[in-house]
Amino acid sequence: MKKSLLALAAFGAFAGVAHAQSSVTLYGIIDEGFNINTNAGGKHLYNLSSGVLQGSRWGLRGTEDLGGGLKAIFVLENGFDVNSGKLGQGGLEFGRQAYVGLSSQFGTVTLGRQYDSVVDYVGPLEAGDQWGGYIAAHPGDLDNFNNAYRVNNAVKFTSANYAGLTFGALYSFGGVAGDFSRNQTFSVGAGYSNGPLVLGVGYLNARNPSSSTGLFGNNTTSGTAAPVTSPVYLGYANANTYQVIGAGGAYTFGAATIGATYSNIKFMNFSSGAFLSQTATFNNGELNFKYQLTPALVLGAAYDYTRGSKISGGSAAQYHQGSIGADYFLSKRTDVYVIGVYQHALGNTLDAKGNVIQADASINGLTPSANQNQLTARVGIRHKF
Repeated sequence: MKKSLLALAAFGAFAGVAHAQSSVTLYGIIDEGFNINTNAGGKHLYNLSSGVLQGSRWGLRGTEDLGGGLKAIFVLENGFDVNSGKLGQGGLEFGRQAYVGLSSQFGTVTLGRQYDSVVDYVGPLEAGDQWGGYIAAHPGDLDNFNNAYRVNNAVKFTSANYAGLTFGALYSFGGVAGDFSRNQTFSVGAGYSNGPLVLGVGYLNARNPSSSTGLFGNNTTSGTAAPVTSPVYLGYANANTYQVIGAGGAYTFGAATIGATYSNIKFMNFSSGAFLSQTATFNNGELNFKYQLTPALVLGAAYDYTRGSKISGGSAAQYHQGSIGADYFLSKRTDVYVIGVYQHALGNTLDAKGNVIQADASINGLTPSANQNQLTARVGIRHKF
């Protein structure tokens, strides 16, 4: 009897160790709310929408201890629309993330559909990635700070944390026979976090971004939608190269955090149109402020300014945008929030055919305005599981 009890205890201990060495976690976010858009193509629009503060999703995250500090990891993450039940990211089953890799004391190497270094190191410093949601992102999310585009066929390295310093790089194979550089995407970045100070820098370069397997095309299944829909840079998306240089920082003092981001976006090597043999450049700057009024209540405000290149026969496009928000946590997993965004546009931009047109207001993710002004407000609820 004693031997049987000892054997049972040993088996239970072994089972506990085996369980600790390998795990799979189901997780997700459901984000839903009511919106008011004062100028959706010239009309007021009232509607429900999903995934504004954070994209609605469910995912599986797993790890297996291989010994010697080495682990196998994977993530499969699906985006969806709460109101319709449709798949997000243009109908892709695991359109948010899908990767597998190895992790050690020196860092992590992963393979699959992933975020670039600009998203990893600079994006979290933007108001839209904190309390403002995608409607508070930079116009059209033209610098990809708010994850508008993921990278397919990517090999990614993320370092371990060295006294607050982390860094990483990503490379995506173009996948075109006989042309090594076509459709390829690469990025590098670094971040530093020490006490109240957070800093981040990132670089992204994508060749042939609007092709079906390029960076912009990665966000749709074949034939479901155009790769780029935002009028902010729709007329520039046929460039052979898309490049982003981004940097940001934040400093916390007491309950307040003040932050800033900057991005330089270039559309290069046009084969036709107003910028033939030229480079179209956008510069974006943001100042943001966050205040933890109580342990449960966060308040935020931000101002963002975007300026494009001067267009022959027109003037440079400019976008002024102000955002405010409040987020109240009912529990660790459930919060309710309010966001308001106003945008004013000036100057000229290009349409899909390369014609010079007036730059109208276009808050990210919404139906564009019919004139230079647009205001939106949202009341929402988010639940994490």
